[in-house]
Order: sequence, then C-alpha cells, then structure tokens
Amino acid sequence: MEIYLVGGAVRDKLLGLPVKERDWVVLGETPEAMVQQGFRPVGKDFPVFLHPQSHEEYALARTERKTAPGYKGFTIHASPDVSLEQDLIRRDLTINAMAMTQEGQLIDPYGGQLDLEKRMFRHISPAFAEDPVRILRVARFAARYTHLGFTLAEETRTLMQSMVTAGEADHLVPERVWAELCKALGEKSPSAFFYTLKDCAALDKIFPEISCLFGVPQPEKYHPEIDTGIHTLLCLEQAALLSTSPEVRFAALVHDLGKGVSPKAHWPHHHGHESHGLPILEQMCSRLRVPNSFKVLALQVMQYHTRCHRAFELRASTLTDMLAALGAYKQTNRLPEFLLACEADAKGRTGLENTSYPQAELLSGAAKAAGAVDTSSILNGALKGSHIGEAIRRLRIKAVSEFINAE
Repeated sequence: MEIYLVGGAVRDKLLGLPVKERDWVVLGETPEAMVQQGFRPVGKDFPVFLHPQSHEEYALARTERKTAPGYKGFTIHASPDVSLEQDLIRRDLTINAMAMTQEGQLIDPYGGQLDLEKRMFRHISPAFAEDPVRILRVARFAARYTHLGFTLAEETRTLMQSMVTAGEADHLVPERVWAELCKALGEKSPSAFFYTLKDCAALDKIFPEISCLFGVPQPEKYHPEIDTGIHTLLCLEQAALLSTSPEVRFAALVHDLGKGVSPKAHWPHHHGHESHGLPILEQMCSRLRVPNSFKVLALQVMQYHTRCHRAFELRASTLTDMLAALGAYKQTNRLPEFLLACEADAKGRTGLENTSYPQAELLSGAAKAAGAVDTSSILNGALKGSHIGEAIRRLRIKAVSEFINAE
C-alpha cells in the first residue's frame, strides 16, 4: 500500500502552522482490500475510509470528470491504476496539491512550494472552473492566510470572474454557502472573504445584501470612510479583534443591511435603517438556513445598535425597556455579545478604531442594577396580570436611574 499525506496538512506543515487534521491518499488499492485491512468505509460519493486506530481519513487516488453544472456534477473514477499526479491535479490550488511520504519527502508536481514562498493562491488547471464551491474556498483561504501576506494570482481571479459570468455561482446551494461563510467568520481576517468575492464579481451573486452596500454613502462627520460597504467590513475586522464568536462577527457584518434600501434622495442619511433592515435580514437568514443563535443576536444588534450608541442620552425608562427587549434580565442572556457587536460598529470607522466604548460599561451596570431588584413582594402581593409586569418595570427603572445618577 502506497500512502501519502496530502492537502492542507502538507501546506500548513510547510508554513510552520499547527496541523489540525491529516488526510491521506492511497495508491494501488481497491475498496475491498481496504476493508479487508480493517479500514471503515465512510465516503458517500467516492471511496474514503477511516483508519482502524487513528480514525484519520484515507481516500483512494481518484480522478474526476465534469458531467453537469454545479459542484455535484462529477463522475468519480477511483482505481489502483490512478497515479498520485492524477489525484493531485484535480485539486483546487497549487498549495493544496502537494503530497508527502511517511518519511517526510515532499512530492510537488505543480509548484505548490514555490507559490507558498510567494504567498500566492493559484489554481492548478482549467478544471478549477468546474466546481463553483472553489470560489468560496479561495475566499475562505484568503480569510485564513491574508495576515501572512497571501494574495490571489491575477489569472485565478480572472478565472473565478469568468465562472461567475458563466453562471456557475448560481448553482451554489445555501447549505454550502453558509458552511463556508461560517468557517470564514472563524478565521483571522474574515473581511478578506468578502473582499475576495467582490474582486471576482461573486459577492453580488452570493451575498447581494452585502454587495449592495458598496457605493452607498454615509455622513462623513460620523463615517470618515463614507462608503457603507467599507464600513461594514471595517466593523467585521473590529469584531474579529474583539471576539472569537462567529455569532458576534456575523451580527457586526449584517447590522447595517437597512442602509442598502435607503432612498437615494435621502443619502447620505439613513433614517430608520435599523427597522428597514429587519425583513432583509430575515430573508437572508431564511435563504442561507442561518442557525437561530446567529439570527437572534443579529436581529437584536440591527434593531438596537443606534440606541446603544446613544446610551448616555437615554432616559432611565428607555434604557430599562431596551435591556428588557434584549433579554438582559434573564439568567442566561447575550448582552455581552450584543455589546461587543455594537462596539465593533463604533470602532469600524476610519480613524476611530482605537476609541473607547463606555456605553458597554453603562449598559452592563444598568442591567446588573435592574436585574438585582427584589421582586418577591410584587410577585407575592395582590397585583394580577399585566399590573405585576408594570410594577416590576417601575422598580427596575428606579434602580437604573439610581445607578446612572451614582455614576
């Protein structure tokens, strides 16, 4: 059995990065022989097996032939006569098409090591254009490796753009789009994911809600960067610095979707963008099958981020009601995540990246003061129905007012 370490494990090993998972390719074997040696078959579309001890993935060397549009339109050919070079050339980028023997010898038929040194994402062959998921994968690699100086080869960007023009991106299914976005949100530079898609004209096809924000102006007094699309990705960059939570990062990304539908006659102002964006976000989450934990936080940030920024101007009653709407008085709440997304919005502006955000401390303190109110006398008293809630609200307003005055 000829076995080679392949793909991301080889790439990251050469970059000196920790290898999270290892994939192996096997030459000269049949599925039956693998099973006889104790490997467990797990591949639905092609022969992949789990090692009986390490449980790492071992795939038989294979070739692919495009037979229909989209990322599932392939015929797979796996047999003992498929060579390592044939298996590697079907991969996406040169840096992902290297192999290594178990003794550590590098096999690099397509120049992956040189492109690693050049910090270059470059496709291996024209067959790259056959799989639209590769557009998303390249964008995700940008999110992961941009901080190391990686850039996209111009010929690969051109090829990706021609794929979009040819309609290949239209065949991307929502689950796969969300899976790649979710991974990108967890990377070091998630904004690079969107800039890469924008550069090859894929952003408008895949994330039209984000794409339409570019070119929409905001008042320069508050937004020196002016462009709403640029502001959106600056917010995402700040969210990535403030939090590792993909939910916080997603909320920062989508908080201003309402500005994309502001009438041009009102530009650069966007009155009511907080509420105008809610149905757009609902629709986006529905289309991409976004998990509820992401959607709920994003809706809260969209609806209340402006009010949060103005926290010091709000009456105690308004502050109390906003915290109630955010669920801040519940034992398990997401106020800290909400405040991080709002802080990312405040800092996601050119030249204002290092400004402090005291609103977070104010809201946290107010929530703590209101949440500490003893409601037992009301709950055990004579009041009924809505009167109970109103009496508790008044107590909370009093506690918030006292907290503000004590500051």
